[in-house]
Amino acid sequence: MNHDRMAVLQGMMSQGMIPVFFHPDTEVCLKVIQACANGGAKCIEFTNRGDFAAQIFLDVARHFAKADPSVIMGVGSVVDAPTAGLFIANGAKFVVGPILNADVARVCNRRKIPYSPGCGSASEISAAEELGCEIVKVFPGSSVGGPEFVKNVLGPMPWSRIMPTGGVDASEESLKKWFGAGIVACGIGSNLITKELLAAKDYAGIEKKVAETIALIKRIRGQ
Repeated sequence: MNHDRMAVLQGMMSQGMIPVFFHPDTEVCLKVIQACANGGAKCIEFTNRGDFAAQIFLDVARHFAKADPSVIMGVGSVVDAPTAGLFIANGAKFVVGPILNADVARVCNRRKIPYSPGCGSASEISAAEELGCEIVKVFPGSSVGGPEFVKNVLGPMPWSRIMPTGGVDASEESLKKWFGAGIVACGIGSNLITKELLAAKDYAGIEKKVAETIALIKRIRGQ
């Protein structure tokens, strides 16, 4: 499976929605990620949020490299270069962060790994683009101004590719507003992989929800 930088960026944009997920149990991670992939979300953001997250990520990435090489594992919640380097060594194919960090951009560029830093202003988005970021994360999406913010940024900066996380729901109303504003993709966490579905270990339910969300985005985009 081709997981080079261009293919990963294309995969993120064509998918339109990146599931954002972390769980301390490796087995649960494997089942959730497979459910997402089966539902059509092959690019998945595993958030670096718990103890030994890097080890869990390594186990998961190793598993999918053999079991389903179409899965593209990315890492989220990365705020510094050493962490980015660790996860890249463990198989991360894209890196996402809540903030913009120039050292992370350099590490990712050196290895041709897409980096989507969290930005909350036009100046930050521009700075990220100067550092080579193709898809810029807007975070927290709802707090920095929501779809209206995206629309206002794309007016003078139509070349920007924006992916909001935080404040995006897997609902038609929410997705219509965001994609209508001009985003290329969005990250969705607990609004997609809900606590209820996880508690029930309803992996078929997660697959269904992911498939429905991706189909909804295609419909909104007029594909």
